[in-house]
Amino acid sequence: MPDEFVQNDVVILIGSLLEDSWMPLEQLAAACAVEAEWLRRHVDEGLFPHVECVAGVWRVSSSGVARARARRMRQIERDFDAVPELAALVADLLEELDRLRAQLGRPDPD
Repeated sequence: MPDEFVQNDVVILIGSLLEDSWMPLEQLAAACAVEAEWLRRHVDEGLFPHVECVAGVWRVSSSGVARARARRMRQIERDFDAVPELAALVADLLEELDRLRAQLGRPDPD
């Protein structure tokens, strides 16, 4: 359920359309800004723990994390010619840093 607040008599909804929703692979890949085949390979290899596929329809349980992870992994693979497993490990470490920064109340330096 999205958050809602009123500003200047206008109702503003804040939420994620992808959160726990089912969609075709191409739509999910577009939301993550990666190629569909790239995403399929990485999900099949278990590198996206928040994404699952049932009968050709895909679901993301944590859309913000999945989108950031996809962009980070794709950039690491491209920029450093890294294998997917290494890119996933680096993404894991960056996600942990994000989580720790959030706990400390520090902003992300990006």
